[in-house]
Amino acid sequence: MTARSIGQNWTLDIALAQGGFDALHPEAKGTMEQLGHDHTDFDKVFDLVKSGAMLPKAWATIAAQAQERAAEHERNGFARTAADLYTRAAVMWGRAQYSFFDSADPRKSAFRARANHCVERLGELRGGVVRRVVLDFDGGQIFALLHLPTGPVRNAPAVILGPGMDMIKEDYLAAAERYYTSRGVVALSIEGPGQGETRANGVTVDLTNYERAVSRYLDYLTELPEVDAQRIGMFGISMSGYWGSRAAATDQRLAALAAFEAPTGDFQTIFERAQPTFKANYMYMAGYDDEASFDRELVAHLPLDALVADITCPVLYGIGEFDELTPLAQALANYELVRAPKEIRVYEDEFHPLGGVAAEVFRFGAEWLERALAGDFHAPGRDARHYVHRDGRTTTGSATPTWWQ
Repeated sequence: MTARSIGQNWTLDIALAQGGFDALHPEAKGTMEQLGHDHTDFDKVFDLVKSGAMLPKAWATIAAQAQERAAEHERNGFARTAADLYTRAAVMWGRAQYSFFDSADPRKSAFRARANHCVERLGELRGGVVRRVVLDFDGGQIFALLHLPTGPVRNAPAVILGPGMDMIKEDYLAAAERYYTSRGVVALSIEGPGQGETRANGVTVDLTNYERAVSRYLDYLTELPEVDAQRIGMFGISMSGYWGSRAAATDQRLAALAAFEAPTGDFQTIFERAQPTFKANYMYMAGYDDEASFDRELVAHLPLDALVADITCPVLYGIGEFDELTPLAQALANYELVRAPKEIRVYEDEFHPLGGVAAEVFRFGAEWLERALAGDFHAPGRDARHYVHRDGRTTTGSATPTWWQ
């Protein structure tokens, strides 16, 4: 834990008690729905929460209810209904385990076991189109879920689904089916160093190993007969937009990148001005107990800076105008450094979760990747800029907020 997260924890409790989840992440419910959370489950959880300490109990309570209903439907032969409920339960068990920044905590391992059980059951009920993946990496293991289209598939495009720093591979269970496998695209939702099971099994994140983990996942995908090795892209949310940028700059097997909410500016904004839980979580992910060492050895070296100039594949960036983790001016400056075919969309009045446009963003990102992997958007010098207004209009040719002018 950090000094700020301990000293300011009471402010988060007040925010949760008075404003619920929206007080911490404005309009984030829209994004959570894209990540497999049913809005009724979400409301039930936060009806039980008056402080941060109550979150894991609330998530576990409602997760257990969904899992129990899933098992009842499974016993009665309603496979699809059961699979849907197992999906809802899995993402909630994932939220429950996230609250514990100690891999040895028995609650963390118990909730993780519940999530794994739910994924196993929904995979079985859906005919094996969701499969667990465990790969050796740097003396440890990294974990992922493979999502396959139904029926025979060969040489299909594939997309790596990268979770944000406080997300897990299960968060893409619903989106993988809705936006990728239903369109004949293979999806691989991953946990890189520092995330989920990968962190719980000892692999922490450092300055370069996340992109090397993406390369390891690329090795895996290129060996699958279902996948066309020349058509593999990546969709990244938040920190995976950052990590995806690093991966695209260092491994040219990535044929396209769609990155939303990517922290592309200084990391002081995230770790010193945003909610203190971000820094506490990243210190856990990186295996640091000493805050000063973390600041000196990791934070100072995290910004992308000129690294994005090494990206060669088509890239799409999307960000909220008031993203609390990356000032828009810094995001626009980073975009200027990209020399590959590129596109940026700035969403008016949106914050980091992009909750008000989440359904659009998930669909658009998937369709953009599908087209990019089919050969679109590769023209040298391509530079498409958009400012997406809250009232439905889009200003094309500039991503700068019109009120700046």
